Amino acid sequence: MGSTPIRFRQRSDMAKDERQARARRRIPRRRRTVVAVTAAVLASIVVGYLAYRAQANLPGTQLPDQGNLHIAGPESPHESYNSDPPTSGPHLPYIAPWGVHTRPIVRELQVHNLEDGGVLVQYNCECPEIVATLKAIVQRYDKQVILAPYPGMKHRIALTAWTRIDTLDELDEARITRFIEAYRGIDHHK
Repeated sequence: MGSTPIRFRQRSDMAKDERQARARRRIPRRRRTVVAVTAAVLASIVVGYLAYRAQANLPGTQLPDQGNLHIAGPESPHESYNSDPPTSGPHLPYIAPWGVHTRPIVRELQVHNLEDGGVLVQYNCECPEIVATLKAIVQRYDKQVILAPYPGMKHRIALTAWTRIDTLDELDEARITRFIEAYRGIDHHK
């Protein structure tokens, strides 16, 4: 009889020791879980902030996306564009050739080029020196950039990409190149 309480105590002590050992093993696991969750939250915050900053530093003004509805022709009824020149919205089912144009491109055709990752550089001036510089800029790119006149535009130069526009009254080659580099080649088919 005297040995039973000792065995019971031994078992009790052993069980207590085992519980304490399990608790000690759980603490590092909890700590790892807390550290992992904290790291994931911090990483999400950093990525979100960097994405926000990258978006904030993009050239031009962002406009609401008006969709990418195909229409039969330029005369087909469709909603008005939210910018001039347009940056998104209803457009023809084909694109204008990339490169330098000497005639204006209808707005409904321009938009499809933008949807396909194009950038349009358009001008409204009798300014052969500026046009020559714009032509040289556009010719650096084998595709996805267009130069064309745009009579009636409020500014001398307009740069458009899908949902983005920048307007200039003076030639700024660095600004134009930065716009082209930022948006050229980004496909916007939904």
